[in-house]
Amino acid sequence: MTTARGKTVFLWTLVIISIVTLSAPTLVVLGASFTAGNMITFPPQGLSLKWYASIAQATDLREAFLRSLYVSVVCTLIAIPFGTLAGIALAKYAVRFEKALQIYLLLPFTIPLIGSGIGLMLIFGNAGVLGQLWPVGIACCVINLPFMIWAVTASASSLDPDLELAAANCGAPPLQTFLMVTLPAVTPGVITGSLLMFILALNEFLVSLLLVDARIVTLPVQIYNSIRSIITPDLAAISVVFIGCAALAIMILDRLVGLDVFLKSK
Repeated sequence: MTTARGKTVFLWTLVIISIVTLSAPTLVVLGASFTAGNMITFPPQGLSLKWYASIAQATDLREAFLRSLYVSVVCTLIAIPFGTLAGIALAKYAVRFEKALQIYLLLPFTIPLIGSGIGLMLIFGNAGVLGQLWPVGIACCVINLPFMIWAVTASASSLDPDLELAAANCGAPPLQTFLMVTLPAVTPGVITGSLLMFILALNEFLVSLLLVDARIVTLPVQIYNSIRSIITPDLAAISVVFIGCAALAIMILDRLVGLDVFLKSK
């Protein structure tokens, strides 16, 4: 009894330590964003919303945030068709060199981001499109596409093949079977992967730093440029906005497909 209780206490201690460690930075930034002082401090020197009003009136931050949204939309729109088709193919069909393809899809995780960023910078530079926003969306898609593929593969693996056979026996052509049976079945994975791609592109820093110039910086790059001189509470406020966007995406994910589907896809 004592041993079982000791294990329970030990496990709960680890859980509490993990929760505190993960949430402490967020809580510090959240508290600092409401400070009434002119410097980032925790606990905050009084409570005020003036820094949120400051970022609402800051044209450079607002424009940088809109650019980040644009990059995320481009990344997501490209990832949906490519990631969906690749995920279904890997899960349902006997693809030649499947293992080699799966290893190849891991390259974005095995190659350091700085290496991928420099390679993409050279490619877009030779194409004459460096310094525009849409290549940043493509780059974010290339780097994070495995997340989309894994999410769709998890949904496609659970699809009963008899459903597609039944549709074919009823006279449905392959395209209609795909649109009416296969695609609806993998929709939870598509939604999960899409939200992941959107969040990852919204927060992408290193690749954005290499592919944009000073005229069209995204919000993470804008924040980096700001903290090189001085760290003020408005940066904490914009960080809270980022956290809020991620939390909103998680709420949408839970509402549409459920977090259990998301966790299974991982």
